[in-house]
Amino acid sequence: MNPQQFATVVLGWYDRHGRKDLPWQQARTPYRVWVSEVMLQQTQVATVIPYFERFMARFPSVTALADADLNAVLHLWSGLGYYARARNLHKAAVVVRDQYAGEFPIEFEAVQALPGIGRSTAAAILALACDQRQAILDGNVKRVLARLHAVDGWPGETAVLARLWDYAERYTPVARVADYTQAIMDLGATLCTRARPGCAQCPLMAECRAYSAAAVTRYPASRPRRELPVRATHMLLLRNKRGDILLQQRPPQGIWGGLWSFPEVAVSAEMDGPDGSDGISAWCEQTLGRRVARLEAWPAVRHTFSHFHLDITPWLVQLGENRAQAVLEGQPTVWYNTRTENVRGLAAPVQRLLERLQQALPDGSPDGPIE
Repeated sequence: MNPQQFATVVLGWYDRHGRKDLPWQQARTPYRVWVSEVMLQQTQVATVIPYFERFMARFPSVTALADADLNAVLHLWSGLGYYARARNLHKAAVVVRDQYAGEFPIEFEAVQALPGIGRSTAAAILALACDQRQAILDGNVKRVLARLHAVDGWPGETAVLARLWDYAERYTPVARVADYTQAIMDLGATLCTRARPGCAQCPLMAECRAYSAAAVTRYPASRPRRELPVRATHMLLLRNKRGDILLQQRPPQGIWGGLWSFPEVAVSAEMDGPDGSDGISAWCEQTLGRRVARLEAWPAVRHTFSHFHLDITPWLVQLGENRAQAVLEGQPTVWYNTRTENVRGLAAPVQRLLERLQQALPDGSPDGPIE
């Protein structure tokens, strides 16, 4: 199948079966496409749709995003994960506002130079929003091309990736580029899926080498498996006499960068007591200067990142005396009233722990007198 035939077949399938009513396909602009493409990285369409709609309602233009406080951006991103995406969106919006007078650039090199935008994302923005002939290679397209040509190897390997890019460039047409780009992504997302692909409905079935060899799920090869290391920490849900919870902003770099979380105490052999409770009490007295009135360990929870597992032991800690300002060095802190709406970006485990606390104590008040 030559490139022209390939594009004709894929576009014909798209005209009959492709998705045409996604929110970012309406009133299409480079800004809207950019936000959607970033949100869709490693995230399912169904999950992204409500986030995208809220994001657009709050930040309808790149200038509105650039002018916003990062906390507001992270708050709307809470639960979507991979928070570096949100920080880079904000950084890039500032660049567009300051260097391009708020007009999103439409030259490939300029788009790719923006924070958080790689080759395929830059190409997708310009192809979908401007109908420029730009080849894309997201995860869905990699899967379609790897199966079509039975490309061996993990796409993260340089040689494999180069071969897939060659196919992507070859098949991208000169006409109806926006439709073709959406079509090839839809084909991978709805038919050529990772598990249980719908080969019988695929317009490329007759040409697919993986299908002919009855080896569809062999392609593309998975990333080489490795055992993820496990880290552990104690998260302290520190409550004052009013029932407020102490939140601390995390450093801008690292996991959950810029989000608000609970103060943490690293697990160490030096912590006293069989469960670490003595060490937690000592930390509160030494760091906050306040005696612990009540201490309760909650069941540990595991949060998995791409490169390690984090085992979290939450502690509900009621302090014996209210304090207007916590004595915690480094990042900013705030006493959060759980009865009010949160306007800060929260890491997913923190959000879940706050919800659990509110369920346990729905009025947000202490569950007994503080001695």
